[in-house]
Amino acid sequence: MRALARWARAEWGPLCGAVREPLRRRGPAAVPMSLAAVGLTAFLQYVQNQPWGYQLVQNVGAVRADDPLWLALLRTPLSLFVPALDLPVWGALAQILLVFGIAELCLGRWRTLTIAYAATLAGTLYARLGTTLGAHAPFGLPWTDGQVVDTGPSAAVVGLAVFVSWRYGAYVTAGAVTLAMVVEVLVKENLAGKEHLAALMAVGLLCLLAALRQRGRGLPGRARRPWGPGGSGQRWPGRRAGRGSGLPPIQS
Repeated sequence: MRALARWARAEWGPLCGAVREPLRRRGPAAVPMSLAAVGLTAFLQYVQNQPWGYQLVQNVGAVRADDPLWLALLRTPLSLFVPALDLPVWGALAQILLVFGIAELCLGRWRTLTIAYAATLAGTLYARLGTTLGAHAPFGLPWTDGQVVDTGPSAAVVGLAVFVSWRYGAYVTAGAVTLAMVVEVLVKENLAGKEHLAALMAVGLLCLLAALRQRGRGLPGRARRPWGPGGSGQRWPGRRAGRGSGLPPIQS
């Protein structure tokens, strides 16, 4: 049990520290973007379930691989907050509140939105490529997937979970999320599962770029910024700052 507790402290300690302090000081006001995203998602769910609102939501936030590219790009940002009709809305709301909230506390709202959009866009663009390749190609999709309505926060949630875990040294967690997405595709090969893998590839590239940028600046040998966008500068107990900690800093 002690070994397990030490592992949990090493895996999630810095992340818990980054989340706990701003929540203790500010409460829900620490995650305004995430709360707004939850409210927007709930509102869009209500509207699309009304006889007068379904087509409206489809016109502004539903993305299909067969859509013209300019239209898909225009709808993609809002599509992130349009719940999938075949899934319970509480799942989307819980994902946004938990994962977006943690990411907002750890990365800041603009980084969170940027990574969420990059992951969602990667899935959207992959769907177009996959249907072009066809069902018999290794990374292809059947042509029927071109008309599947592609909405929801799942790709963004997966991408944010991996990026935040990587940023705070929770590498086992990041690996577990990635493995779960691979198993999802192996068990049930569908558009959503493959889009999640595309989102992970995009976020993996962002992690690589961030690591190269950090190395280029020589950050491991410098004084580090505290956990989160506005931390206190204190170190997390049990972790050594500086070279070898394996914990990339948040940089402005």
